[in-house]
Amino acid sequence: MTEIPTLAQAGDIILLVSSQKKRYIVRLDPLATIQTHRGVLPHTDLIGKPYGTRAFSHLGSPFLLLQPSIADLITELKRNTQIMYPKEIGYVLMNLDIGPGRRVLEAGTGSGGLTTALAYMVGPQGVVYSYDYRGQMQNLARKNLERIGLADRVFFKEREISQGFDETGLDAVFLDVPNPYDYVEQARSALKSGGFFGSIQPTTNQVSRLIIALRRANFGFIDVCEILLRYYKPVAERLRPVDRMVAHTGYLIFARSLIDIIEEDGIPPTEYALAGQVFETDDISSASQREDPED
Repeated sequence: MTEIPTLAQAGDIILLVSSQKKRYIVRLDPLATIQTHRGVLPHTDLIGKPYGTRAFSHLGSPFLLLQPSIADLITELKRNTQIMYPKEIGYVLMNLDIGPGRRVLEAGTGSGGLTTALAYMVGPQGVVYSYDYRGQMQNLARKNLERIGLADRVFFKEREISQGFDETGLDAVFLDVPNPYDYVEQARSALKSGGFFGSIQPTTNQVSRLIIALRRANFGFIDVCEILLRYYKPVAERLRPVDRMVAHTGYLIFARSLIDIIEEDGIPPTEYALAGQVFETDDISSASQREDPED
């Protein structure tokens, strides 16, 4: 059966990859050109061309014409801050049950990496609420979303989240802030019963404090994990791991908002309340002396 090629059209977002693996993501405009160190490519040379084929600059340098994946769009975002990696984002989307029509909130917009993935997944019927007190970051994220045509699915809100969130009955809340344990109650108020909570943190101390705050606020099914990604050299005769890998980039924490009080790992919520008092004094060493219930 002959495959019918998909042709690049005006208005498409396309990915060009040079022979040196340099990537360019642009929206095709008949009046525009792409300026590279390997030459100039008029967009008219790309419009109507099948994806998966080569295009050549005025200097004769080849570029492969492709449709970008959502991972391509995120990794090539203009940024002022570190963004979440696709390896974490994919797991977050699955664990927060993000899909068409969902209403989801994130705190800590940053450059809009996770915002992009959330907006893509909720579809035209869904909505993303993105909070950040830094106006310049929200402006950059908004431009990034406008560039790929997803800005109409996102409501940007510039303010401190200590004031709480305007929304209620949300399907999921994700906190990408340094101190999420201070905003667990705000997240709970915004979530529907049984809703999904998530966060990413760089250190174990932050994770420990968040676990305690979640249990005190009657969240359950708490999970903590990290994603380690190792690529292999795709050479059949000598298949082996590459010399470097994308290892630890952050701890992911997930939980569910509950109504009934539950006991997990043999520890009632009142015990977590006592532990929380220890951490509120910043006496980490005292917390480490508490007996592990699994011992």
